[in-house]
Amino acid sequence: MGASSLLQQFKKASLAIAIAASIAPLPAFASSSTYGFGAITSNSAIDPGIGEAQLFVEVYDTGLGAGQAGFRFYNTGPLASSITDVYFDDGTLLGISSVINMLGVSFTGGSASPPNLPSGNNINFNTSAGFLADSDAPAQPNGVNPGEELRIIFNLINGTTYNDLISALELGLDNPGVDMLGGLRIGIHVQGFADGQSEAFVNGGCVIDCRPDDQGSVPEPGTLALIGVGLMGLAARRKS
Repeated sequence: MGASSLLQQFKKASLAIAIAASIAPLPAFASSSTYGFGAITSNSAIDPGIGEAQLFVEVYDTGLGAGQAGFRFYNTGPLASSITDVYFDDGTLLGISSVINMLGVSFTGGSASPPNLPSGNNINFNTSAGFLADSDAPAQPNGVNPGEELRIIFNLINGTTYNDLISALELGLDNPGVDMLGGLRIGIHVQGFADGQSEAFVNGGCVIDCRPDDQGSVPEPGTLALIGVGLMGLAARRKS
């Protein structure tokens, strides 16, 4: 079996694990949609595929009326990788509220190093002032490693709602490479790959709990059998 086929099987398995990770261990959110990531750099031949297979962001309604929305960044693993910086390229809908560090993760909001998404200029990705977060030193151990997660809560401003937020993400997806007025894109800088390289990613299509007009794909039925194995793997990888 070729390397390409193996990578495709790994991506399908990781998506099944992502479904389990996003639903089973957490209280139900009022509404949520989960997005994958697409690499915008290729410093390594294999790291972009690893990141695309196991890194996700769940965008959710906090349930506190129309006032807030959350972004849950998580890494299903199993391969070495760490989300160390998070960037948002639009602030017309959002005002940052808080950064919630889950087990094994330590981030500070409002700044990052580097201050802009690496290679983001190639896709007109402009980080909004203060709408970013950075893992505390040492960056890779405090980032989002396999089995870990980070949550960032935003206030929805100017009377916008959770549905407006999802529509803004769709607008960004429908216009790749363009900083659309009213659109929203999410970028991450990922370090800690086994080969020592780093890569940059931007959110891709919706993969879990998608609205009919969302972009994305659904795993084949056979991959769902891997959910139980995935959950056990996630639990084993969590830091003590």
